Amino acid sequence: MNGTKNTAKKTIDEYISDLINPSLDIRHNAIRVLAECGDSAVEPLIRALATAPDNDSRWYAAISLSKVGVPAIQPLLSAMSEHTDREFRRYAAAALGEMGGPAIESLIDAMATDDRDLRGILSKALCRIGKPAVAPLTRRLSDANEIISSCATLTLWQMGETGLPAMIESFRQKKDQ
Repeated sequence: MNGTKNTAKKTIDEYISDLINPSLDIRHNAIRVLAECGDSAVEPLIRALATAPDNDSRWYAAISLSKVGVPAIQPLLSAMSEHTDREFRRYAAAALGEMGGPAIESLIDAMATDDRDLRGILSKALCRIGKPAVAPLTRRLSDANEIISSCATLTLWQMGETGLPAMIESFRQKKDQ
């Protein structure tokens, strides 16, 4: 040996494996690197989320997806439609909720599904986003799609003090027209 260090980069799957490493530093580094991988990390992370053996593993996969951001939104929503496992959906919704503003319209649009359970989970993601979701939800109270308008109403209701005033004002304005 000549004393040189092996500096080969890890694969995405190896960084995903690092998400369950006992060392927090290694886990945090894996999240950072996976976020930097962008698009190429999305599908492997969704697979990791779907096959995670426990909630800690799901959490770190979800956080990694949230850090990838916009490229993960549509693939996550598609995966949530395909996977009916409640834990998968909860953690995928948490990832979308952590993304905040960029995920709002896609979350609302995805509520057009006939899957009631999925609609409820999407609503929770919007509640997690909070105030930034209020105006887009308020605009959708009159949506031509009755499911979306109903979901917008229920989501604003669930937001309590954050969403109720906007919903009430919207109904008041409609009444006055």
